Amino acid sequence: MKKVISSIAVVTLLGISAHATQLYTKCAACHGEKGEKVSLGKSLMIKDMSKEAFVSAMNGYKDGSYGREMKAMMKAQVLPLSDAQIEEIAAYIAKK
Repeated sequence: MKKVISSIAVVTLLGISAHATQLYTKCAACHGEKGEKVSLGKSLMIKDMSKEAFVSAMNGYKDGSYGREMKAMMKAQVLPLSDAQIEEIAAYIAKK
């Protein structure tokens, strides 16, 4: 029974990771595959952000309370994401 539960846990974690990778794909074009790029020379490196800071920034883009020059572009990218999807991306890319 322990092996079954362990296998289910691994499959679940792999599924979450694969989904987070898929969600992050549109971000990678500007921010790099590991969040290592300063997007268009104007953003922070998201790999250096804490999970909390990342989530706060994404929610700020959604409600218009965060961002500078790229505010409108980022709002369009973040608006379709649910809170759960933002959390998933944060867990995938942000500093642990």
